[in-house]
Amino acid sequence: MSQTIDDTTSPNLLTTSVTGALKRGTATEVTLSARQHTFTIDEPSGLGGTDLGANPVEHLLAALASCTVISYQVWAEKLGLTLEGVDVTVDGDVDLNGFFGAVDGVRPGFQGIDLAVTLTGPESDASYRKLEEAVATHCPVADNLTNGVPVRTTLELAV
Repeated sequence: MSQTIDDTTSPNLLTTSVTGALKRGTATEVTLSARQHTFTIDEPSGLGGTDLGANPVEHLLAALASCTVISYQVWAEKLGLTLEGVDVTVDGDVDLNGFFGAVDGVRPGFQGIDLAVTLTGPESDASYRKLEEAVATHCPVADNLTNGVPVRTTLELAV
């Protein structure tokens, strides 16, 4: 992944990219790079993998969880609120009939996602509700999941 700011389009446009490739000789192990970080995504043995890393949908939930925590921290500071702790739990159900194409009309993605947030701090309920509204409005991952984002795919065949 690289991150660059494109001053020609918008002075605050951050372009982010991640690269990934199937590890040769494996069924589901993917090695990814994000800036200077590398990580592995894999499937559990029940889905044909060797469980060397969290799977893609777990990473999606992790992205929502971490972005939510970070957004609470950023917006608490912007609103001048004291926030001592942010704990989140994210759950989602995927119907594997959709992924494997076993049942027509079943979507392959999450049927729904539940995000539970627990805040700790000295502020009033009203202040934390205002913070919750700010996070709901400004969390990038939540925005992508709730509003969708266009995905453009290009396919190149290597010979």
